[in-house]
Amino acid sequence: MKNKRRDFLKLTGMTGLGLATGGLSNVFGATLNYSNAMEKESALKTAMVDDKTSSVIGAYGKWAAGLTGDKLPALSFRKKEFTNIDAWRKDARKRLAERLAIPDIGGMPNVIVKKQYAYDGLHIEELSWQLPYGAATEAILLKPMNAKGKLPGILAFHDHGGVKYFGTRKITRTSDVLHPLMAQHQKDYYEDLAWANEVAKRGYVVLVSDAFPFASRRVLMNDVAPETLRHGLNDDDPENSEHIEACNKWASDHEHIMSKSLLSAGTTWPGVFFAEDKKALDILCSRPDVDVKNVGCCGLSGGGMRTVFMGGQDDRIKCAVCVGFMTTWKDFVLNKSVNHTWMTYVPLLPNELDFPEILGLRAPLPTMVLNDTEDELYTLDEMKSADRILTEVYSKAGATDHYKCNYYPGPHKFDKKMQADAFNWFDKWLKG
Repeated sequence: MKNKRRDFLKLTGMTGLGLATGGLSNVFGATLNYSNAMEKESALKTAMVDDKTSSVIGAYGKWAAGLTGDKLPALSFRKKEFTNIDAWRKDARKRLAERLAIPDIGGMPNVIVKKQYAYDGLHIEELSWQLPYGAATEAILLKPMNAKGKLPGILAFHDHGGVKYFGTRKITRTSDVLHPLMAQHQKDYYEDLAWANEVAKRGYVVLVSDAFPFASRRVLMNDVAPETLRHGLNDDDPENSEHIEACNKWASDHEHIMSKSLLSAGTTWPGVFFAEDKKALDILCSRPDVDVKNVGCCGLSGGGMRTVFMGGQDDRIKCAVCVGFMTTWKDFVLNKSVNHTWMTYVPLLPNELDFPEILGLRAPLPTMVLNDTEDELYTLDEMKSADRILTEVYSKAGATDHYKCNYYPGPHKFDKKMQADAFNWFDKWLKG
């Protein structure tokens, strides 16, 4: 199974939204040392229990999961009192926005076209724009060469992967030369394809931007204070693989600091994601070559999470495909918070919406969820629970045929078969 899933996803960063740190250290706020790889793997597997009498927080799991119990969340569309979907959506989105504490990051940024060229049958533009904070966001735009008129658009989200040094390069190719780490990344999780290129070839304008804090938006070592937090690292020789691996581990270990700082600032990590992704959507929809009535979004894992929040809140997304990020809050409570980044959580929201119901806010707009049956990041039972929730939401919305959930054998991935199904779904709803 792909070298035992690349040594159990390196035990330091499950792909997409995997172990957001070196092993378990980020979860517990301390560095855990193991004498050998077998000991580390044993500890990790012990932490990832699915036993009904155990949990990742021990005897407290049953109590914590029982805080919401079997009752429906306060703003669940499945509740009998919600009969008008438009009224419900308006109120639920308002509450979601409050919980996310989405920061104001200004108006439409000025977009700079740094470079244009042709590659692999595609017209490619290297773009950048400056937000009010941090380094400029870098992005890649792809569309078929010699395309005429307006094309449907796709906002493509890259994954997390425990790899913050890279962003757009995870799902694009702009030349025959790939960084060795990205060649391996695409081989492991996308069956050797740059999926943003592949969907662009089918007749779409595709925009991929670096997410906060990845690639061009990553935290630079020289900006971190006190210096002791840098662990002796700097920003020299940035493309060196050993440097990248060290910086990725540092960035994973730094996630709890970033999350606590954002919460202290009165915002949330998913709120920052949404604010920046919304700017990317603004930019995509402002282009004269994009049919703004037919825009979709898609992503694996961390990109799937961003699809949930974007697809659930912005009706410009006419078709959404969430890959490898669908489960329930209960799954996180009992089983899988140990596997996931700090980027996932929204304080208090589970009282009001279960996780799949965030995506369900877009009903009746077309939505697809793609799950891997041996995905290390979720239990299959809770993936199926999330599927039932979305099925119920779409059924109540009178749009059963607008929701589809597929299951595929194997671990966490977005392989050729899954990509083909996702792209066919886009074709059905954005080209009709």
